[in-house]
Parts: sequence; C-alpha cells; structure tokens
Amino acid sequence: MLLKTVLLLALVAQVLVLENGLLRKPPMGWLAWERFRCNIDCNEDPKSCISEELFMEMADRLAQDGWRELGYVYLNIDDCWIGGRDAKGNLVPDRKRFPHGIAFLADYAHSLGLKLGIYEDLGNFTCMGYPGTTLDKVVQDAQTFAEWKVDMLKLDGCYSSPQERAEGYPKMAAALNATGRPIAFSCSWPAYEGGLPPKVNYTLLADICNLWRNFDDIQDSWRSVLSILDWFVAHQDVLQPVAGPGHWNDPDVLLIGNFGLSFEQARAQMALWTVLAAPLLMSTDLRTISAQNVDILQNPLMIKINQDPLGIQGRRILKEKSYIEVYLRPLVNEASAIVFFSRRTDMPYHYHSSLARLNFSSSVVYEAQDVYTGEIISGLQDKTNFTVIINPSGVVMWYLYPIKYIMRNARPDEAQAGIKIAGRNINNLRYADDNTLLVASEEAEKD
Repeated sequence: MLLKTVLLLALVAQVLVLENGLLRKPPMGWLAWERFRCNIDCNEDPKSCISEELFMEMADRLAQDGWRELGYVYLNIDDCWIGGRDAKGNLVPDRKRFPHGIAFLADYAHSLGLKLGIYEDLGNFTCMGYPGTTLDKVVQDAQTFAEWKVDMLKLDGCYSSPQERAEGYPKMAAALNATGRPIAFSCSWPAYEGGLPPKVNYTLLADICNLWRNFDDIQDSWRSVLSILDWFVAHQDVLQPVAGPGHWNDPDVLLIGNFGLSFEQARAQMALWTVLAAPLLMSTDLRTISAQNVDILQNPLMIKINQDPLGIQGRRILKEKSYIEVYLRPLVNEASAIVFFSRRTDMPYHYHSSLARLNFSSSVVYEAQDVYTGEIISGLQDKTNFTVIINPSGVVMWYLYPIKYIMRNARPDEAQAGIKIAGRNINNLRYADDNTLLVASEEAEKD
C-alpha cells in the first residue's frame, strides 16, 4: 500500500507543478483558528464568533495599528465558515454569520491593502464537520475561490485517505494555477503522513505547495511550543534543506498575545520561529492585545531576519549540558541570526561562549545587535569570550554581521591590487600594527 502511494505521488508530481511565484518570503498575517477555534455561537459570544464582523474588525486592526506596514498582510479564515453547497454544487458561506459573502470580505481586505486567505479540507468533511472538497469538487472549488478573489488557500486533510491526498493536493495545485489568479497554497498533507520520508517526499512537495504543516496543531501552552520545536530539531536534517523561497515548513501559528505563554516564552517563540524561517501568522485578538506583546510581534529587526531574502531555515547547532541551546540561521550579506535559548526553570543563566565554538571564521571581525534590546556588541572575533544572560524559558537573540575581514601574513602587493573575498572585489586595504591586513566590509562602509 505504501509503495502504491509513493508511486502515485511521484506520477502526479511529474505533471502537476505549482510554479505560482508566490511567497518568496515566509507569509505574515493573522489566522483565526488557535484563538477563536470553531466558535459559531454569535448570540452568546458576538465579538468572538467566526463571522464576517470578526474578520472585518481584525482587518481594521491590521491596517490601522501598524501591522500591514511591517508585512502582516494575510487575513486568514479557518474552519467553520461554510454554510453548505448551492444547487450547482458551489460552496457558500454561512448566510447568517457571513451575510455579504466571501467576495465582499475579500474586497474589504483588498481595500485596506490586505490579502484574504480561506480554508477547506481535502475530504468528505472539514475537521469540524463542514462540507469538504472531494476529488470531484477540486476544480470547481478552486474556481469559486478565484471568483471570490481569495489570495491563499489552506487545504486540510481530515476525512481523506493517503491515496486521495496523493491525488488531491497536486490536483488542487494545478486547479489553482489554471484559474489564472495568484493563490498561495498551504497544505496540511505531510502532517497526515507522519511528516517524514518515505511517506513524505519533500522534494516533490515543494513543487506542489507554498507552505505545509508538518506536525501537530499548536495549543495555547508552552508545552505545545516545546513539542513542536523538539520535533523540528529532531528532524532538522530532513526539514532544513527543503525550506526556501516559495516553499516553507510551517510549525503553526504564533501564540503571542493569548493566555498560555509568559513574557519570556512569548519572546522565545518569536525568536525560534524566526530562526526557523517560519510563517509569522498570529492567532490572537488584535483588538485587545497588550502593548508588551505588540512590541514582540512588531520588532523591526526580528521581522527583517524572518523575511531575509536567502530564505535559509536555521537549525540547532549546540545543545549544552547546562540546558542551553544555540540556534543559527545564515542571512544575506554573510550575516547570521543566533538564538541562545534556555530550557532552565530555575534562574537567569550566565552562558559563556565564543564565536569559535559556533564555528565562525577567524578571519572576520563581527558586530552583533541584540534583537530585543538593541544593544550593540562590537569587536567580536572568533576567540573573543562573551557572556549572555538568559532568563528561564527565555532567549537572547543576536543579529551578527561582519565589519572587517582579516588576512594574516598578507603581501604588500595584495593591498595595492585588491583581493576577492566571498566573490566580491575588495580594494583600499590597510594594515594593522601587527602587519595583519584589514578589510572593511561593504555593509559597514554603506553604514
């Protein structure tokens, strides 16, 4: 049975490729599910039920409170919006909770400079029991979403078989492309196959989906965050190479602003998701979120790192006996993001290290900026000892970048002629007192 599934997957992937050019950077925005679930009782809970009003109010907040300008542009509907199908078999929203329809909501989002995402399920039913997209409805539903001017589709996998998923996900990718409308495609496919080879072929998956859920749904707790992180780390040799522009691993939404995380844990999730090149999809009430949590989510340097154009997913590079872990993500212009993460539960820990322990070059002088405090740490070389103080369940995060290149035992004629470093021509070299050749980095000169 497994062999048949793999062969079918390979066959359809050869002829059905997404190639939509979308999501060259991890998507950012807001998604309803974790915070608002399937709350459909608008009489009992009118401000928090899954309804047109909820999504319009969240759209207003994204547009008016600084989120949109930072890149948080997706407004994503999840399960429980569907009212059924009409006489022609077309999906229709719940008429009471979405009285103006989904096209109206898309137009409203677009008028605010936002994008609208929607949810369906490749099966007889959605996970919460609403009408699903069976194989015979894939093309029809894709056309419906395009007519509504939807910008992203999340396709879940409840109530479907491995064979149906192997046929249905590539079929939906092709159907979305055929509409002529650019619709990003978020797949839950690998999560239903255990998330790992041989049942999941990530090389083929990257040709079919723009992002994909690999593992369990996140819950509003630190334990849930750690379980997802642990799974991603345990399988980073498989997961890290397959992420990149247009195809991202998705560890699920950000909990920041809800009820289950402390301040330190909220900062930790933001930093760890960023170093994993994860989508930054919030699932919180933007109408009541605290200023402290807004600061975490709107940190400009954090967002710059998350949206780095190289699109390389980071990985854990050290696990210490002291329960400190170090994560690293390579960035453009030879910069790096480093996260020092504490799993301790006792007290702030003084972690002593050097760049040499993190395998950084001895021929470079670096500068680091603390992503949360803004503090600048200058003159870092490979053997420079440093100490970071990490709170329990917390992080210290650095944005590390080169400011000088050092060539020891250089010849005088090299200083006159210039040299090539990392494929770039460097001129105007100078010597330090110990006859070491110093080269200012291009990024530093621009500053």
